Amino acid sequence: MAAHEVNWVPDGAWLTPGYAEWAPPAALRGILACLWASIAPAGAGQEALVLPDACSDLIWEQGAGAYVAGPDTGPVLTSTPPGTVIVGVRFRPSAGGPALGLPLSEIRDQRVDLADLLPLARPPVAARQLAAGLSADLDPAAAMRKVLDVAGALAGGRAPDRAVAHAAGLLRDPAVRLEQVAAAVDLSERQVRRRFHDAVGYGPKTLQRVYRFQRFVQRVDVSRAGQRESGEWDLATVAAEAGYADQAHLTRECVSLSGLTPAALARVRG
Repeated sequence: MAAHEVNWVPDGAWLTPGYAEWAPPAALRGILACLWASIAPAGAGQEALVLPDACSDLIWEQGAGAYVAGPDTGPVLTSTPPGTVIVGVRFRPSAGGPALGLPLSEIRDQRVDLADLLPLARPPVAARQLAAGLSADLDPAAAMRKVLDVAGALAGGRAPDRAVAHAAGLLRDPAVRLEQVAAAVDLSERQVRRRFHDAVGYGPKTLQRVYRFQRFVQRVDVSRAGQRESGEWDLATVAAEAGYADQAHLTRECVSLSGLTPAALARVRG
């Protein structure tokens, strides 16, 4: 991928501490959900609660090198030293396994060095550059270009599983059943499960759970903290809107996927 394809990123976007996401270049939008960057404040470390999002990430972290974050089925608490720069790209649910050339279930809930996942004989040139580590004096935009180069090289000739991509889209409906999804993609339920474990990292039911949980998280994020504190934020209503059977169902799933009750997660996300 040519470096100029990254020029939609605002100038100086990574000079401010915090986390931000951008849409991927058009050539990789069928493979990547987004590209992102995180910078810890210079005077203090940074902790973050990473929640399951149905995706896998290729990450280049200052001081840690390049690694892949497999699809999560539970919360991950991360901690980074002051001033640490991290850049990454997020693979769509149907693209991670094909891009990396392995069943994604093998790295579910893991963080694995990129060098351990690539063929030892002929890894992409860009991947060898990432293995050297992210230098403190490397411009973050240049770092992102390198990560995009690796993502493009890995995905070259390895298109996402179209049947899984279609099925994953259908599973965004919390009411759809596996047999309906299998019929829609002209596969048996067993074939759907196997191909999901390869491309997504876990089965369709887990993906459906994660999608539903993410709908709840999105509603938490867009609601106003003042509404929650005043009681105007009706948790039972939010649970129903996200696709849960009732508030108790939401609570069980929220604790399983985030380690927190819904009210506690809402407080954490502010």
